[in-house]
Amino acid sequence: MPELPEVQTILDALAPLILDREIHSVTALWPPVIDRPERMLFAAWMQGRRVVEVNRRGKYMLFRLDDDRWMIMHLRMTGKVRVVDASQPLRPHDRLLFHLLDGRDWRFEDQRKFGRVYLVESPDEVIGKLGPEPLSNAFDADYLMRKLARRTAPIKSLLLDQRMVAGIGNIYADESLFRARIHPLRACGSLTRTEIEGLVGAVKAVLVQALAEMGTTLQDYRRPDGSIGSFQNSLQVFRRTGEPCPTCGAPIQRIVVGGRSTHFCPREQLLTGPTHPG
Repeated sequence: MPELPEVQTILDALAPLILDREIHSVTALWPPVIDRPERMLFAAWMQGRRVVEVNRRGKYMLFRLDDDRWMIMHLRMTGKVRVVDASQPLRPHDRLLFHLLDGRDWRFEDQRKFGRVYLVESPDEVIGKLGPEPLSNAFDADYLMRKLARRTAPIKSLLLDQRMVAGIGNIYADESLFRARIHPLRACGSLTRTEIEGLVGAVKAVLVQALAEMGTTLQDYRRPDGSIGSFQNSLQVFRRTGEPCPTCGAPIQRIVVGGRSTHFCPREQLLTGPTHPG
């Protein structure tokens, strides 16, 4: 699933291709991709509109239209977007086509059909419950200490909770916990102030590096021009089961936390925390 670095990278590449380009019409090849409103109304409202602003919130792409409505896209697991000449043949998993007046198509492709598109008056209708952006000043040790206090859930699960912090998924949760030397099963409330400060710093550092390397391409993630990211070459633990830890050489282990594959070093990330609070 594209996470914050992938979604931001996609949006950065997509914006110059669609900004201020009039949408002539819309074709829904698989209508359930449109979450709201219903397909015919969506197509009618989108006809003649232009995207005048693009933003990202968590894993969502936000497009403000010239009538001040917002179209929102969530790529979920296998969603992709591209802008091509309208004469190009369709691909088997194309789900939604925005026919631009300049003769190109903005196409939403999604093999597993989990991606969704919304057309709403306010973004809060879709994203109002998201937590702070992890690279914002709002995501700091004070905030995380308040959220984790007395919680018994594993820290990995809380990092994946979009109401806690928006945009982190499986890849960057594993990588951040490794960099912070925190076991993914540690109870949230057991983390010390020092560990929480280290985790916040690790999250920010990992995401900044991933953004600089244009995201992680393991299978589905592609930018609109088909190019891939390179952070997969910098992964320390994610999907490296059995390989030596880059720090100590111990074999990387895989467990399941909250239904998600989770990778860690059993020597660097101990399940028991410090004896004394930090």
